[in-house]
Amino acid sequence: MPSTAIRSINYDPATRTLSVWFVPSGNRYDYDDVPPQTYAAFRKASSKGRFFNAFIRDRFNHHLVEPSQSG
Repeated sequence: MPSTAIRSINYDPATRTLSVWFVPSGNRYDYDDVPPQTYAAFRKASSKGRFFNAFIRDRFNHHLVEPSQSG
């Protein structure tokens, strides 16, 4: 079942950066130094929003990624 809070997630293991796109804004936030095990558990979570609130939100430094201005 799709999440009502999280549209999409992506993870870069080289930088340990977790990218999260939110519903309905579509805003993307990058979370720094997220362990690969946390990402793996996030992917498997039955409720992405609940997992995010419990294990990611307020636990990792993060910043809003500005949307691309190109086409």
